[in-house]
Amino acid sequence: MHELRALLHEYDRARAYTDDLWRDLTPDEVTWRPHENSSAIGWHLGHQAHVAHFMIRNLTAAEPSPDPELDGLMDSANPEKFRGALPTVQRLAAFRDTVAERVHARIGDIAAGAVGAPTQMTIVATHLLTALINHEYQHDQWISEVRADNLGHALPPDPASDRLSRVDGYLVLNLHA
Repeated sequence: MHELRALLHEYDRARAYTDDLWRDLTPDEVTWRPHENSSAIGWHLGHQAHVAHFMIRNLTAAEPSPDPELDGLMDSANPEKFRGALPTVQRLAAFRDTVAERVHARIGDIAAGAVGAPTQMTIVATHLLTALINHEYQHDQWISEVRADNLGHALPPDPASDRLSRVDGYLVLNLHA
């Protein structure tokens, strides 16, 4: 159960790093697309939360989407040029926060043993959180590139954690650290 709490802390660290990458940008910068076949930073923000919601929903607890209108828009199966207009920055932030609250609630229930098959669910939750953290950092890399290379903003320092390393340029969580 301690490992799940530690992973939730790493999930929060990953989300905080994402926030460091976008919170100081203007709404126009968050919704700007470098070209037609590229996604805006805002899309990546919504997609990170979208994936977290669907993984929690499909692997641990069936629950409705916190914002069903965003589901199709944030699905990476839809080509960039057909994704449509992004919602406001406030709506994206609220979506991200709501999903994170749900991740914490569900993983908290698993860590407390308040689920059916708690040992099996702990195994699932450990891998699920690891995937969510690495997915957050995967999209942070793209956000970082647009932030620095296209928008000309400095990058924040990498998050401080002895469990993180860079692989192929991407921050990744090392479970064996």
